[in-house]
Amino acid sequence: MSVILIGYRGCGKTTIGRLLADRLWHSFVDVDERIVGRAGKTIKEIFEQDGEPAFREMEAQIVREYTQLQDHVIALGGGSLQRQENHQLVTRSGHKVIYLRCDPEVLLERIGSDPATATARPNLTALGGGLEEIKALLADREPVYRSAMTSELDVTHLTPREAVVHIARMI
Repeated sequence: MSVILIGYRGCGKTTIGRLLADRLWHSFVDVDERIVGRAGKTIKEIFEQDGEPAFREMEAQIVREYTQLQDHVIALGGGSLQRQENHQLVTRSGHKVIYLRCDPEVLLERIGSDPATATARPNLTALGGGLEEIKALLADREPVYRSAMTSELDVTHLTPREAVVHIARMI
């Protein structure tokens, strides 16, 4: 069995995922990092040069590959489950799927404090990446996250290490 971490950008999927993988003696895979590695450019550059559909196709290919693996911790991109194929692969995988929920204000703070966000990540709507964008996308994505998850963890006030302890108990 693998563990798949889902949630909005900034919720801690990568940071928590790396720590969880170490604790479980699993390999760690970040879908966004795999996309960047294969494309040889940032997600922002992929969006600008090739468009979001090209990004989503690369994402789907990687989700297909990695949802088949056992004994991995897999961090999905925040929008991965919006694609029906990815949603089905995740829900049918038999893996634990943990939704890392976080308050929008805290997400904005975390995203803003990440120096790589501005250069490597695109805004996702015409709202420009701020609190209104986060709230709008969460309203759209949360039902999808909840339909795919096996468990939910509110990480708003947890450190990554505390989140790992909670997830280890969940699985």
